[in-house]
Amino acid sequence: MRLSSRILNGEVRAIARAMTLIENEQPEAEELLKEIFPHTGRAQIIGVTGAPGTGKSTLVDKLVLAYRRRGKSVGVVAVDPTSPFSGGAILGDRVRMQDLYLDEGVFIRSMATRGHLGGLARPTAEVVQVLDAAGKDLVFVETVGVGQDEVEVTKLADVSLVLLVPGMGDDLQAIKAGLMEIADIFVINKADRADVDQLVRGVESALSLAGRPDGWSPPIVRSVASQGQGVEELMSAIEHWFGFRRGLPAAFDRRHSAQDLILQLLRDRLLETAIGQSEIWARIQAASEEVRLRKRDPYSVVNELIDLLRLGDRIEESS
Repeated sequence: MRLSSRILNGEVRAIARAMTLIENEQPEAEELLKEIFPHTGRAQIIGVTGAPGTGKSTLVDKLVLAYRRRGKSVGVVAVDPTSPFSGGAILGDRVRMQDLYLDEGVFIRSMATRGHLGGLARPTAEVVQVLDAAGKDLVFVETVGVGQDEVEVTKLADVSLVLLVPGMGDDLQAIKAGLMEIADIFVINKADRADVDQLVRGVESALSLAGRPDGWSPPIVRSVASQGQGVEELMSAIEHWFGFRRGLPAAFDRRHSAQDLILQLLRDRLLETAIGQSEIWARIQAASEEVRLRKRDPYSVVNELIDLLRLGDRIEESS
């Protein structure tokens, strides 16, 4: 049986095999993605982001357990920092989520960023497609949690949860990071701390400064994830968002933007095509030393490379 058929049947080994092919950028991965793509678009993708220490993994763990009690099939993609030694994920979510790992209705995959910015690993969207095609009802995407640039999750997720914690200056960070625009729901985790009200007021104040173009007012849910508190309230808020979202015009649908997907693939393919040509790669290496010594500027070098690529295309067309 073809690997794509086994994925559509929800076979765990096939799902894991497909993800390995994708992460290792094997040639057969593209053909596989072509075959499963028509079967995607059914799962609800829930993005979870926030600074390190906000309790993202703990919250995801509790949410998945709650959804499993409702009979939902769940996938989890946890993006972790890259190990400088192995190149793999430096943290193991299989260790942090041991109870879930033993549940046949849950598939967990840890991924390393491998230097990719934006809080996600580059093939995250493709790994999510595999889980979607495999019939998962919900797929959680937990970002790496490294700072203020984790906005790519909004292009992938149907709903974005932003976790904040009292005592970390997160009311100010929320404004600085532009989280007002990307958060569909704010989760104030570790809400049993004394200064939680101050953080809530700070977020409410920031939200009052500018409304969202889609008219949604992100709710603020308090939780103590380690104790399972606030999970039901958060699930209700997620359901409320999906109900609101169904009534939005197509222009406000951020999910799996076809244009973003095409542009990302185009950027990757053009770069691969360029550096795959020996002449171009030789020019890049030679010019790099000149730029380092300030004998040339990088902008002129790039323009020269683009002209060289165009010239190569014209020569190929005429031959």
